[in-house]
Amino acid sequence: MRFSVAMPENLLMQFDQLVAKRGLAKNRSEVIRDLVREALVEEECTVLGREVMGTLTIVYNHHTTDLQNKLHDIQHRYLGSIISSMHVHLDADNCLEVIVLRGESGDVRDIANILLGVRGVKNGKLVTTTTGGNL
Repeated sequence: MRFSVAMPENLLMQFDQLVAKRGLAKNRSEVIRDLVREALVEEECTVLGREVMGTLTIVYNHHTTDLQNKLHDIQHRYLGSIISSMHVHLDADNCLEVIVLRGESGDVRDIANILLGVRGVKNGKLVTTTTGGNL
């Protein structure tokens, strides 16, 4: 199905730069389809009860008293939802951890918030996705 989109010239120029960054196999139409799919998946992930996958990336100071034990305890408590984790040493003080979660959207967000709330976690972000159904 075809449709037209009107936009200011400066926005179109910026969009064309995005299209160019996405590679030779992409054109305006394909990038618009990608953006629409991305928005629909993001919306689907907010539906309570929806099965989602998530990656929680956290950065923390590993010198914080008992922090690693608390993080491990939480991950063991939610063993059914936490699929995997990867630990990376950033420097002498800081570590990055990527935790892969799977489950009902509200549960995944709750677990992520518990982990983000542990004293010593400096920052983090949860990114969720689904298979996108028929997108």
